[in-house]
Amino acid sequence: MAHTENPLELRSLVTPDGMLELSLVPTVTPDPAADEVVVRVEGAPINPSDIGLLLGPADISSIALGGTADRPIVTAPIPPGAMKILAKRVGQSMAVGNEGAGRVVAAGSSASAQALMGKMVALIGGAMYTQFRVIKAADAMALPDDVTAAEGAAAFVNPLTALAMVETMRLEGHSALVHTAAASNLGQMLNKLCLAEGVGLVNIVRSEEQASILRAIGAPHVVNSTSPGFMNDLVAAVTTTGATLAFDAIGGGKLPGQILTAMEIAISQTATDYSRYGSSVHKQVYIYGSLDPSPTEFSRGFGMTWGMGGWLIFPFLKKIGPDGLQKLQARVARELRTTFASHYSREISLLEALQPDIITAYARRATGEKFLLNPNKAQ
Repeated sequence: MAHTENPLELRSLVTPDGMLELSLVPTVTPDPAADEVVVRVEGAPINPSDIGLLLGPADISSIALGGTADRPIVTAPIPPGAMKILAKRVGQSMAVGNEGAGRVVAAGSSASAQALMGKMVALIGGAMYTQFRVIKAADAMALPDDVTAAEGAAAFVNPLTALAMVETMRLEGHSALVHTAAASNLGQMLNKLCLAEGVGLVNIVRSEEQASILRAIGAPHVVNSTSPGFMNDLVAAVTTTGATLAFDAIGGGKLPGQILTAMEIAISQTATDYSRYGSSVHKQVYIYGSLDPSPTEFSRGFGMTWGMGGWLIFPFLKKIGPDGLQKLQARVARELRTTFASHYSREISLLEALQPDIITAYARRATGEKFLLNPNKAQ
């Protein structure tokens, strides 16, 4: 085989005594089955969804480093109240990493697997923070010959999420969107996509620095939630675009309710009749992230025709089926260096991923500080 005998994999463990434990675990890479390939993983983004599994609710400010230089073990306490939520994780050493990219170094006997031999591919399917990954050929997407692992590492989650948000808008009969934490890598992709397709998009950010990032790529509607005039600005942007659907990455706090309120105010401005039940236009907020883990708070000042619920990319992809997914993937491949380009502030190795200062940095999930993990980078 063209891979090492004991490749390392980053694992996350919750112990019975309420500690998070991160470590590098030697694994065995089996020979691929007929419909499988072995990929030498050379890039895997650290997305917010990955951090949720990797670190969970652990108190990173109390992190401790132990083990040895080549097999470090990182521990951090988990608040007692969070242990109930993690009960089914206790004692399980869990592999991390939703997506990645790398070179196919071995392939099974099927035509689909053999067609990928030697190619750079993007992967999805979990357990990507590992040096070698065995995966179904159907879950690997061949990249153009000149695309690097870093360019292809985030070819699934963020690009497909941006496309799926626009598709959800259309399927549910809306015509424009609101997006929070909008200066993120995903948010920038969504802006480029909406600009290309003429879709109205209201971007909610939390600083003027973030607002500048979006305006620089042409976003016409950017509002700052920390500004004293936030609600007035939000109502104006929603009125201009006609947005009645929002995707919220924050989750906690008052923002989801504020968005629904702004939508109701915008709709009511053109109403000709009074209704004690509010407008009859359906307003929807989907929470798809939890940057703020606190409770979601809202005052029902937006009538009776509204919805607030959860949304995830993977159930949506199941809904549209293999043919729908293939169409979305084909577009991502065509626009990997334009609409769906990802940018990283730092590339780190497996050992570096367990250094307390680096953990603290990527745990911040700060705009402009996206990390790329390269499991085969020299330690």
